[in-house]
Amino acid sequence: NSLRTIVLEAVMIMTFLWILGVTFRFASYYGDHMVLQKKPVGAVVWGYGEAGANVTMSLSKDSKVIMKKMAQVEEHSETWKVVLAPMEHGGPYSVVAEQHSREEPKNLTLQDIYFGDVWLCSGQSNMEMTVSQIINASKELSEASLYPYVRVFTASLIQSEVELQDLAKIDLEWSIPTAENLGHENFSYFSAVCWLFGRHLYETLRYPIGLVESSWGGTCIEAWSSGRQIHGCEKHMPSVLWNAMIHPLLNMSLTGVIWYQGESNAFMNPDLYNCTFPALIADWRRAFHAGSDGQTQPLFPFGFVQPSRDLSTFRRQDRDDRFPRIRWHQTADYGYAPNKRMPNTFMAVAVDLCDEHSPYGSIHPRDKQNVAYRLHLGARAVAYGERGLVFQGPYPTKVVADGARGLINVTYGQELLLLLMHDHIFELSAQEPCQWVPAPMVSASSHTVTLSSSGCRDAVTRLRYAWAEWPCEYRQCPLYNKHLLPAPPFVIDSALKTGWANCEEAGPAPGTS
Repeated sequence: NSLRTIVLEAVMIMTFLWILGVTFRFASYYGDHMVLQKKPVGAVVWGYGEAGANVTMSLSKDSKVIMKKMAQVEEHSETWKVVLAPMEHGGPYSVVAEQHSREEPKNLTLQDIYFGDVWLCSGQSNMEMTVSQIINASKELSEASLYPYVRVFTASLIQSEVELQDLAKIDLEWSIPTAENLGHENFSYFSAVCWLFGRHLYETLRYPIGLVESSWGGTCIEAWSSGRQIHGCEKHMPSVLWNAMIHPLLNMSLTGVIWYQGESNAFMNPDLYNCTFPALIADWRRAFHAGSDGQTQPLFPFGFVQPSRDLSTFRRQDRDDRFPRIRWHQTADYGYAPNKRMPNTFMAVAVDLCDEHSPYGSIHPRDKQNVAYRLHLGARAVAYGERGLVFQGPYPTKVVADGARGLINVTYGQELLLLLMHDHIFELSAQEPCQWVPAPMVSASSHTVTLSSSGCRDAVTRLRYAWAEWPCEYRQCPLYNKHLLPAPPFVIDSALKTGWANCEEAGPAPGTS
């Protein structure tokens, strides 16, 4: 099959290089035009060489050497590694590595190197969708040349039964963005969400951004997880993408990760996601911190997308709630991020960005601009500490049930922007046999929505919002904040028995920094 062909080609290439004696080289994901991680951490540079040989690595700017580092090639792995002193953002620099051995000295050179922030973008097909597949693609592609300091790199789709030391193949070497390399074949390179996220960061930070894409459509979270992490959630599946597409990158110093995945797991044990996703985040953090010799922060920022899901008219009436459960479990059942189980995370809510007529299927909505914009707001607040920035829509802080009047008042921590009144986006329930029934919106003020509970004759004990695969029309959910960020879905179970519920942890309202 095609996958076996790809793996065999990669093995043949590496074997050919070995036969030619090209053993002194940088690791696969180092190349001209790349971005190395800036201060406060040191960038890691590594490669292969003759066992026992000494390697000198020099960093130069304008033909002047400003840093030298020494390393020795390890006997067993035949690899060398240096950690550069933390560097200010900027460039261009050149990197020269020289191997000193019994043979003639060998030199390797990287040109046009910049220091900035490096972000890893991973997940499945909605992360894979290229810039040429999204709305306003022509405009986005034509503007690629305006961002020469946002550099892009894409790993190839490879699986492995064992952890690989290096990437077996690369789809896109480190590149300056062009319309051609941002808009390659569908679901190839370069990721639209990753690109637009990085572009937004550059516009805010005004220094180089390096984007590393490692994603594969139709994949479940277990394939991206290490064996130790899977077993912790009582799942026994091969870690084939962790092995081949994440483990090779662990030596890289980076700022953070963005993740767009979950659709596949909606169809396979969705209720395990509240274990597997927080565990993946914690495991990647441990692994990248260790692999980079402590340079990548142990709690590096991790952003993710709460996916939309558009359906046919028939399926819109379906009570299947696998997608709502995945969205809820993505937050470790808190409804927002960051939270106690998922510190230093941020979430882009995309439940209102459905696309029924997408030529790539309704599960692949084309509005990736709003997704990336919402992600970058979270990064600015969580990763870069921008104070007072609102990066998520309004979330309830208090719910009061007025049984005598048949009303429920839901109070939010942010000022509400009400787009429309909705008859069934809120639902309530009580003890059996009363199932979930609509709780029509009766009125709304700046921070409170009043619902009718007349649909359930018993005392209400459960309340939920936007708990559907397809909760609203495109950008037409009822509740946003003044920054046009949608209220995320939530469910409150067994909290209304006493007549009221506090819905948030102590501290600022969720979604504000």
